[in-house]
Amino acid sequence: MLTGKTIVLGITGSIAAFKAADLASKLFQAKAKVRVVMTESATKLIAPMTLRSLTTNEVYIDMFTSYTEPRAVHIGLAESADVVVIAPATADVIAKIVTGIADDILTCLVLATKAPVIIAPAMHAAMWEKPITQENIAKLKARGFIIIEPEYGALASGGTGPGRLVEIDKIIGTIRQVLGRKGDFAGKRVVVTAGGTQEAIDPVRFIGNRSSGKMGYALAEAARDRGATVTLISAPTSLSSPVGVEVIKVMSASEMKSAVDKAVAQADALLMAAAVADYQPKAVAKDKIKKDSTSLTIELVRTPDILGEVKGNFIKVGFAAESQNLVENARKKLESKKLDLIVANDITEPDSGFGSNTNRVTLIGKDGKVEALPLLPKRELADKILDRVVGLFGR
Repeated sequence: MLTGKTIVLGITGSIAAFKAADLASKLFQAKAKVRVVMTESATKLIAPMTLRSLTTNEVYIDMFTSYTEPRAVHIGLAESADVVVIAPATADVIAKIVTGIADDILTCLVLATKAPVIIAPAMHAAMWEKPITQENIAKLKARGFIIIEPEYGALASGGTGPGRLVEIDKIIGTIRQVLGRKGDFAGKRVVVTAGGTQEAIDPVRFIGNRSSGKMGYALAEAARDRGATVTLISAPTSLSSPVGVEVIKVMSASEMKSAVDKAVAQADALLMAAAVADYQPKAVAKDKIKKDSTSLTIELVRTPDILGEVKGNFIKVGFAAESQNLVENARKKLESKKLDLIVANDITEPDSGFGSNTNRVTLIGKDGKVEALPLLPKRELADKILDRVVGLFGR
């Protein structure tokens, strides 16, 4: 999504300016073309040479320096941008943009660009909470600017409050979402499930599995980056919620079934990547079970068959984690649950399956097509799966 995209990064005179170096570096590593514009005050906080080294591009500071641009530098930057990101953005720069004051290279290019503009404010809490600042933010939102509001936390002044620049990964997630608005999933609603459900035994114990949720979260991010409206129904994981994705937290298979049944009402596709526990205790102990004997017998009953029972006119994608007869067992699941596509992986293979950042899978379609994929990072694999799904929309 970021490869080859031109991202104009505006840096203003907030103490958080040093964090822009990390943002520029990560965007460059993602193969984006990063063109940095700094206000004069920003150069007092972070050296332009740092940004130039991280992006291998010129850093633009004023309107009158002789740059390599063949024409007015702010126009060239404005027209080349796929997206403009101001991070961090100070209160004064926000006010200038609202009132149309273009007295430096950054405000000039913002007024000149037709690209989407993302603004991530960072300032003292008192400045952020001031009515005039909030009015300016509201005006920018009304005009189509994308605002990533600051977080609550420790401030450079020594106090705490709202005003901290958001985490860099959240800014990058927002950039991906904005750039993907016109992708091949634009206008589609996608429901993804992730993680391993937990079936309570007593107030502190549960039956579960080793699912990390990484594959489901990767699918949610990939669908978002391709323009989809995404609902992620997540069993417990240690993963951060993806930016721009509706996340519904559940614990048990029953809770997940209720959430799925509701979410698919308007869905175009359901990707059931969650590892749903097959069994649950017939009865849940009200109090913690004491270790009074050398053995314990718990009667288990089947959990709801979410994928098999869900109803609706949408693409259904299932996942099969197998330890033997991979294709044969996956085909049986494909047929019994009336799926359009199933993603099968052999959990006995190294670096593949639960907890890993990579996976080796075989895609099996209702049309009989079998595609064995090499070992891939889960985020890359997510796009391979979505490539198959997008081809099913026009069936």
